[in-house]
Amino acid sequence: MPREFFRSDRVAAQLQRELAELLRTEFKNPKLGLVTLSDVEVTRDMSLIKAYVSFLGPSETPQQCVKALNQHASKLRHALSSRIRLRVMPELRFIHDDSIDRGMRMEELLGSIKASHPADEDGEAEEETP
Repeated sequence: MPREFFRSDRVAAQLQRELAELLRTEFKNPKLGLVTLSDVEVTRDMSLIKAYVSFLGPSETPQQCVKALNQHASKLRHALSSRIRLRVMPELRFIHDDSIDRGMRMEELLGSIKASHPADEDGEAEEETP
């Protein structure tokens, strides 16, 4: 019977909980605004953590915010190692998650399409006459 979950998936879930708590409580940087940890992936060989983050109300660009987080990654990694018992704590990398921005852009595009093609009373789009 195959395993339903890999160890790396379970470790990723625990790392996400702990890292989110660290970012919320101990890592304060007003330039970053509110940092949201959307996902954490751990490679199967447990050598790398990819932490996907988004920012609400930053005073800098997302690329600058990610760069600032990556500069403090060693401190956060050390704090994680004191909270989670692993033989070797994986390297920590932050990556900007732009899915919220892409979703908002898609919503705008769909709204503009809907506005340019109003529906008639039956709910079907009106056909243009030449």
